[in-house]
Amino acid sequence: MPELPEVETVRRGLAKWAAGRTIETVEVHHPRAIRRHLPGDAHFIAMLTGRTILDVSRRGKYLWLPLDSGDAIIGHLGMSGQLLIEPADKPDGPHLRVRFTFTDGGPQLRFVDQRTFGGLSVSHGGAALPDEIAHIARDPMDPLFDDERFVAALRKKQTEVKRALLDQTLISGVGNIYADEALWRAQLHGARTTDAMTKPAVRRLLGHVRDVLAEAIVAGGTSFDALYVNVNGQSGYFDRSLDAYGREGEPCHRCGAPIRREQFMNRSSYSCPRCQPRPRPSRRMTSRH
Repeated sequence: MPELPEVETVRRGLAKWAAGRTIETVEVHHPRAIRRHLPGDAHFIAMLTGRTILDVSRRGKYLWLPLDSGDAIIGHLGMSGQLLIEPADKPDGPHLRVRFTFTDGGPQLRFVDQRTFGGLSVSHGGAALPDEIAHIARDPMDPLFDDERFVAALRKKQTEVKRALLDQTLISGVGNIYADEALWRAQLHGARTTDAMTKPAVRRLLGHVRDVLAEAIVAGGTSFDALYVNVNGQSGYFDRSLDAYGREGEPCHRCGAPIRREQFMNRSSYSCPRCQPRPRPSRRMTSRH
């Protein structure tokens, strides 16, 4: 699933190619693409036809496009969603779900989604911040992200540190890939308990999270297949810089030990067994079981 760097890459592309343009027509080619817009496709189309896209914003892994009506388009890419800027004469692909044309006659905005886990909806009055995503925490690249509040909140939780990094109500935008990369840089195993971490340790980890995300944004995100691309259909190349994720059995770039893969929440975690030793269960944790 696209994480913050991939969604931010798409946001920047949309801000360049879609902001300031007025929507002429909207076509819904698959109902699942707008399933979160409960009033249905006719209402979705009516709310957007003739509206001007003012900007493109992001909260964690969600995009929202403020409109001149005061409403906003909310977008989530899901597993395979793509928001593409394409010439009007380019043939439709097999997974086209929604098409926007513009009054200037220029390139179209097409929502393509092979697995149909992503989707679009319209938030009434949501131009400033849609209510539907207001519960999601700010991400660490947001200038208004409160470092000390995050440090305190994480240390209050009685959970594993990787689970905390994936908690979108605590810190948004961080998914499996970048959590593993930040933990590798911090030399922490994902099972380390948050309430046992010191404030300096949490601050160092947050710094590594920011560094990883910033570097991935520069690289255009991480593409393991053709499902994630930017608005021009180009893949990201941060996969060339990964130190942990997806490198099972390959030597650690720091110590040379083979990277291990462990099961984690119906997915996989990657870490170095030497640099990131699994923590011993504390008495408090063992007593719970």
